[in-house]
Amino acid sequence: MGMGKGADASVDLSADTGVLYKSEAGAQEILRRYRAALDAWPVPAEHLRVPTRQGETFVVVSGPPDAPPVVLLHGSGANASMWWDDVAAWSRHFRIYAVDVIGEPGFSAPARPPLASDAPAQWLDDVLDGLGIDRAALVAVSLGGWWALDYARRRPERVTQLALLCPGGLGRQKTGWLLKTLLLRALGRKGIERSVRTTTGLEGPKLQPVLDTVILTFTHFKPRTERLPVVPDEALRRLAMPMLVIAGERDVLFDSAETARRVRRCAPHATVRLLPEAGHALLGQTDTVLEFLRGPAAGR
Repeated sequence: MGMGKGADASVDLSADTGVLYKSEAGAQEILRRYRAALDAWPVPAEHLRVPTRQGETFVVVSGPPDAPPVVLLHGSGANASMWWDDVAAWSRHFRIYAVDVIGEPGFSAPARPPLASDAPAQWLDDVLDGLGIDRAALVAVSLGGWWALDYARRRPERVTQLALLCPGGLGRQKTGWLLKTLLLRALGRKGIERSVRTTTGLEGPKLQPVLDTVILTFTHFKPRTERLPVVPDEALRRLAMPMLVIAGERDVLFDSAETARRVRRCAPHATVRLLPEAGHALLGQTDTVLEFLRGPAAGR
């Protein structure tokens, strides 16, 4: 498969405004902020567009070309800019591929194939093939964690390591927060801000820029609403690659205690960390993930 090297980070919104966004103006504002983040990327990077059966996929590539590949999959309502604080450290040791997941507010296609199918794995097959990657470590967050888990269970020969932060597909997906969020959103921007704080668990003036981006996104973006398929115990038991799972005990989206129990029971070789004060958004994990990627299990 071919790809466009140094591709301009621009996109025609005509096809995806109705699918992904509430208005074209909102979409333009989200993507303008994303372009600004890409322009300020902390290390030299290439922008690639990889053709897939779901449409083009946008990838930000950093790090030495001959270094081991690490593929990053962000969460719902996000894009490759989610990794801005991590990429400088990680790209010193690895070839980092920060992928804009399809159907999310980035520069990839608006496609949303059914999650309860082989289509998500086929899409990631196309991405890796287009990038010339046979096997890679996957680092993923939330919904991206579900994509990574699903891929690892279906294509274990292509995943060398699996680092998951607050992943979906393991612990029970909670619904109580959803009604509260809908009620708060009826109150306008202040309500949306409160719902974002509740959902992410982020508080404090230092985190305001992060909150502002999330608030902007969920003011204008239509997230996926389908429940994430749960990865069965027997599939978890077959995951032999080194694994790191980090979750916040105060996560309002997923049952983190159940996530930890299931991984410890079905994949006892995995490293599991439950952070007592953390909610769904896990910040400051750069060094922990890097230590895992560079650890004795690397390259197994």
